[in-house]
Amino acid sequence: MATILIIDDDDLIRVLLRSALEETGYEVAEAANGLQGLEMYRQSPTDLVITDIVMPEMNGMDMLLALTREFLNTKVIAISGAGGEKNVLDVAKLLGARQIFQKPFRMSDLLGAVRYELEH
Repeated sequence: MATILIIDDDDLIRVLLRSALEETGYEVAEAANGLQGLEMYRQSPTDLVITDIVMPEMNGMDMLLALTREFLNTKVIAISGAGGEKNVLDVAKLLGARQIFQKPFRMSDLLGAVRYELEH
């Protein structure tokens, strides 16, 4: 069973993602910010990371940079809901995110991306 780490400061987003991913058969871990997520990944690497970009303590961009430096082949999907953040998501892709999603997104699209990344 594949494991996925969700990193997002929005409790509702984490609950929705966890629910959808667990219903699909994945094991899920959660972190409320980039610093916590990075520490969790260091202690127990997962098969995939889904991270928000705008978060307190350590934003998703800094977390993504640290994560991809330490773990070169980490599979990351970046998401963001702040208005006008498309360029931030483009930068996230340059920093190592394999796929990007602007909130709100269709859960079926995200689940398809998760399935794709875990198979490739």
